[in-house]
Formats: sequence, structure tokens, C-alpha cells
Amino acid sequence: MYNTTGAFLKGSGYLQLNMSPLLLFSFVIGYFLILLGVAWYTARNSNNESFFIGNRSSSWILVAFGMLGTSLSGVTFVSVPGAVAKESFAYFQVATGYMIGYVLIAFVLLPIYYRLQLTSIYDYLNIRLGFTSYQTGASFFILSRLLGATARLYLVVNILQYSILENLHIPFWLTTAIILLMILLYTYKGGVKTIVWTDTLQTSCMLTGLIICIVYIMQYLHIGFSGSLAAMQSKGYSKIIFTDSNSKLFFVKQIIAGAFITITMTGMDQEMMQKNISVKTLKDSQKNVLSLGLILAFTILIFLYMGGLLYLYAAQQHLTDSGDLLFPAIALHHMPSIVSVIFIIALISALFPSADGAITALTSSFCIDILGIQRNTSFSESKRKKIRHFVHISFAAIFLLFVLGFKWMNNPSMISVLLKVATYTYGPLLGLFTFSILIKRKVTDKWVPLVCVLAPLICYLVDSFQYVLFGAFEIGLELLLINGALTFAGLLLISKKGSNQLQ
Repeated sequence: MYNTTGAFLKGSGYLQLNMSPLLLFSFVIGYFLILLGVAWYTARNSNNESFFIGNRSSSWILVAFGMLGTSLSGVTFVSVPGAVAKESFAYFQVATGYMIGYVLIAFVLLPIYYRLQLTSIYDYLNIRLGFTSYQTGASFFILSRLLGATARLYLVVNILQYSILENLHIPFWLTTAIILLMILLYTYKGGVKTIVWTDTLQTSCMLTGLIICIVYIMQYLHIGFSGSLAAMQSKGYSKIIFTDSNSKLFFVKQIIAGAFITITMTGMDQEMMQKNISVKTLKDSQKNVLSLGLILAFTILIFLYMGGLLYLYAAQQHLTDSGDLLFPAIALHHMPSIVSVIFIIALISALFPSADGAITALTSSFCIDILGIQRNTSFSESKRKKIRHFVHISFAAIFLLFVLGFKWMNNPSMISVLLKVATYTYGPLLGLFTFSILIKRKVTDKWVPLVCVLAPLICYLVDSFQYVLFGAFEIGLELLLINGALTFAGLLLISKKGSNQLQ
């Protein structure tokens, strides 16, 4: 809502733009034109193989660095720092679990994917369990990634809307549509081949913006690194290890959950794995995954440190903003104009890797796993391309609808939404892959969808009545493990002795 000076109210803070919204928006357009240039250069002579897996010729160093941007996203950029006041540095416990998960991906899942030369990782379920299991796994990925990617997209679009575009009288739905059109334009032809390069550029911009914001706040507060840590500790912001076993922040729960979140949301996720398997050799792909795990943990620690600085700054300035609103409020309305521009570029750099890769991966999975364009030998290359283009555009339209749905819900912390969604939708994938790898039994394929639907429903009931069932003991992210275990148990019940195609 506006007053006569053009400022607007959002949450509990009164925000005044430091520079022209039109000028800020011009920087966004300029950044996008650079992405288009990269897309044009990398997408030359592209085909379906380029779009789906980058012709298996991507550099592992570029993939690892670019995947950092996909793993972090705009949610990490604003929600992780914003959560420090409530949860301190507890999220680093989850990040520690991430590193364990990446080791398991590198030495358990990647060898399987490379040995079978998979384009879609869910084809492993087809080989091991059956066609219905294969399509069930792909369907859960599509649901998971659709919900997760649109939640991330909503968060950043919402910030851009309130900081820039609402002052230009551009409605939220049009802002979202314009951004999705931008993403379509630079991913339409090259797919993964293009995204490997654009993600690298975007990750660089995101991390540069983060470091510049940290340096500015430290200089403004006239505080050094050790002094800032001491100030954060005095306010309870820097606590990492939580030892209350009943709490959802208990370090054992968080580390185990972090490991399995990584295994499912990276190792069993087509978007993340299609970038990994675009690398030429298994050894290089393993280097990529292990490097990513270390860099990601360190980067999350920097984001948490940023959160502590933001709350120290807010306390000094007597600001009431918190949560997802805190970082953008300070960067856009309490910092110099040049830092505001850097923040906007960093923010959209966090937005694009999570949205462009998701749309590309969803297009790949739907075309290959659901429509079967590679299985159908009667399809010519040109017909496959036409189908892919139609599906690509359709998913962009679906993204628009989902983002508008999140706008209607208006949840104050999107990172909690994302992790909660992951526990329900990735649990069946965890159960399917774990059963396929560990148990050499045949399942009754037609019953697999029922098992994969019942497990999350039971988890929902457990979560809803956990205080009745467990008293003071809180179930948090470990709900993902419960979901996977229920799926595993259900598959065991519908299985029997017999040979399978992978011995």
C-alpha cells in the first residue's frame, strides 16, 4: 500500500526506496540480457541430447560451482539469515548432514547411474522394480520439484514486487509471468547445456553480493569478525549445537535429517542429477558432488553469519523487520544505492538457478518418463523437439499458477514450507530407491503407487497428532525418514522372492 511519497508498507516495517525503482529494474533487464547472450552462445547446434543431459560433456568444475546456486536458491538467500533470531546457527547442523549425504551419493548412487548410462534416473526403478514403479517415482519427483521450485520462485518474486515493481504499478501476476518468460527464453533451446554456464554466472553474482553486504554492515557497525561473533553470542544468535533430545533442533535429528534430505533432494532428484550425469566420467562427477558438499556447508555458514550481522544492525537501528523480510528491508532501504543494486542482482542470481533448472528437469522427466518420447521409436527427432517445446511452455504456465497460489497462502517463512514439503514428497522416493538397492526381491508393481501414497498420508497423521502420540518429543525433519521407512515396509509387504533384472 502506498502513501504520497511513494513508500510502501510491508510486514511491520516502513520501507523507503533509496533509488528509482525504474533504475533498479533496468539493472535487472541488463542482467537478463547477459544471460540471453550466454544462452545464445552455448545453445548453438543443440539437440534433445543437449537439452536433457548436455551431451555428457560438461566440466565437473562448472557443474559443481553452478549447482551451488541451485542448492541455495533465493530461499537460502533471505530465509536462512532471517531465521537466525529464532533458531541461531542450528541450520549448520543440517548442513553437516548434507556433507554425509553427498558422500553417499558419490559412492552409492552415481556409480549406478553411470553404469546404466541413464538419461532419467527413474529409469533405474523401471529396470529394478517395473514400469509402474518407474512412473510412480517420476511422478513424485515432478510433484516435489514443482512445489519446491515454485515456493522458491514466489519468495524472490515477492521481494522484487514489493521493492521495485509495485512502485511501477506492475501487478504481481505480471511480474511472475515476465520472469518466467525470461527463464523460458534462455532455456528453451539449450536446456542443461546452457544452464551449466548460466548457473555458474549466477552463483558468482550471488556470492559476490553476499560478501559485499557483509563487508558493508561490518564497516557500518565498526566491528571486526571476532567482535561480531562475541556480540552474536551475547544475544544467543551463534549457537550451533542443540542438545535437547526432545527438541526438533536436537543435533542428532538435524544431522541425520540433513544427510537424507541431500540423498533425496539431490541424489534422487532428476534436476540435480541430470547436471551430474552431464559430466563425462563417473570420477569427475564424484569430484563434483564431494566438492559441492564442502562448498555448500561453508557457504551456509556464511549465510548464518550474515543473519547474525543483520539482527545486530536491526537492533542498533531499532528496526522491527524480521524473518524473510529482514535482509531485503535492510539491503534496499538502509544501505547505499550501489549496495541495493548489488543485492537485487544477487537476489535474482539466487532466483534463476532454482527456477531454470527446475523447469528444464520437469520438462525432461515428463517427456522421458511420462510421455516416453525416447521409448517410442516412431517419433522423429523433430517431433520429439516439438513435444519438448510444448511441455516446456506448459510447465512455465503451471509455475505461474503455483506461484499465485503461494501468494494467496502468504506464509511468513518459506524455508519451513520447503522442508516440510520435502518430508512428504521425497519420502516415497527414498523408500523406492533404498528398496531397489538393498533388497533383491520382486514387487507387485501395480500396488506400488498405493504404497507411495499411503506412506505420506500416515506421516501427515503422525505429524498432526505428534503431541498426543509422543508428548514433549518433537518430530521435525526426521519425518522424511519415517516416510521413507513406511514406503520401504510397504514395498516389502507387496514383494516376493524372485529374480530381477539387476543382480
